[in-house]
Amino acid sequence: MAVAESLTGGRVASELAAAPHASSWFRGGVVAYANEVKYGVLGVPVGPVISDTCAQAMAAGVARLTAADYAVAVTGVGGPDEQEGQPVGTVFIAVYGPAGNRVKHYRLSGEPEEVVAQAAAHALHLLNRRAGDDA
Repeated sequence: MAVAESLTGGRVASELAAAPHASSWFRGGVVAYANEVKYGVLGVPVGPVISDTCAQAMAAGVARLTAADYAVAVTGVGGPDEQEGQPVGTVFIAVYGPAGNRVKHYRLSGEPEEVVAQAAAHALHLLNRRAGDDA
């Protein structure tokens, strides 16, 4: 498993690394907060980064970089202001796996820290569910 994070800034990776026996299944991750990192490191197409396209490219990119079977990626707007015309709380989470790349769109609420916490929890849930479905 691997992670590519923007909005969540490493929170998902931190949770995975704290899990039992993580060294046997967690490959690592990329915190791509700057757009240039998304484009240059993860292979995200130049364009909007608060989008399903960006989340899917981030997940596929980190899976490629780390040789992971599964990857999760999170991008969105934590606040306090909108970004790219997207309101605060807009989140895209993609999960990459052997059966392809799936993305889910959320509209979360709360202060920036609350949005980040909710997004990280959703990402972990989706990754766990996807890995279980494919098993």
